[in-house]
Amino acid sequence: MNSKIKIAVDAMGGDNAPHDIVSGAIEATKTLDVEILLVGDPEKLTVELKKHNYSNDNLHLIPSEDVILESDKPALALRQKPKASILVATSLVKKGLANASVTMGSTGAAMASAAVILGVIENVERPSIGGPILGLAPKTTIIDLGANIDCKPSQLLSFAIIGHVYAKVFWNLSKPRIALLSVGAEENKGNKLIQEAKSLLNDSPLHFIGNIEANDLTNNIADVVVCDGFVGNIVMKLTEGLGKSIAEYLSEQLKDKLPERELSNLTNQIYELNNVVEVNGGGPILGVKGVSVVGHGRGNSTSVLNAIKSAKQTVEINYIEKLNQELSQIHTTFKNEQ
Repeated sequence: MNSKIKIAVDAMGGDNAPHDIVSGAIEATKTLDVEILLVGDPEKLTVELKKHNYSNDNLHLIPSEDVILESDKPALALRQKPKASILVATSLVKKGLANASVTMGSTGAAMASAAVILGVIENVERPSIGGPILGLAPKTTIIDLGANIDCKPSQLLSFAIIGHVYAKVFWNLSKPRIALLSVGAEENKGNKLIQEAKSLLNDSPLHFIGNIEANDLTNNIADVVVCDGFVGNIVMKLTEGLGKSIAEYLSEQLKDKLPERELSNLTNQIYELNNVVEVNGGGPILGVKGVSVVGHGRGNSTSVLNAIKSAKQTVEINYIEKLNQELSQIHTTFKNEQ
């Protein structure tokens, strides 16, 4: 009996599909001891596999008939493209034919397919995306990073609870420090959403420490930083852009002052410190009944490999079961304290 973890990979999603997706998937079968179900257009995938002269019992082609693009409206696309690669990959998890799915494609499509096909965990108001995005704060989880643009205060509380569990499971923190991202650390700072969410968090059993400003994200003040997806995505994209721009600036300014290899190592390090999601490959959708990892759209083959590695690790630590247990305990405590 084959006991390898099976990962369904959406081979058609992402800026560099299917070439880099196939390359990353092949490398995963060689280095990660996993079985890959490569979902996509069979003709295109066969062409890519032939480029690598690759044939292996740990990689299987699963046909799909369409791709959901970033420009598509996710809810509508789910109905209009029922055999799209991301839907087929997610369905494999639902049917128990795969332990996890991975896509580098549309975040909205990944969220929608995970919520509809896998279902949302009880006591989770809305699924979210979160995790570390700063290389100088590798264990600071920021949630939400773009899945939920318009939020209610109760949803920020839900993100905080999910982040609390994430920090406990992934970082082994017994009492994660929870903060709200705001325009000031003072008690009275923040818009209506932050003020109302703060009231809910103060009444919760979580270790809520108050507001945090963006310039303190790297100062180890909080383990989980909560914000709506609009703010979180802007923080992430600004960080990524700064990393790229600073690396390019230093490359130009120091090109005649440092040896080429030394300069390349320096600029690569700066880029990677500020592009954590791309380098790590991505992270799991938080709050759904299955492991579904979303990677960076412009990710290369190494990013794909790392996304598959993230999916495997999430399965190995039994994250979904632990999330269910922790959420149940927190909500029981919450009810008893009210």
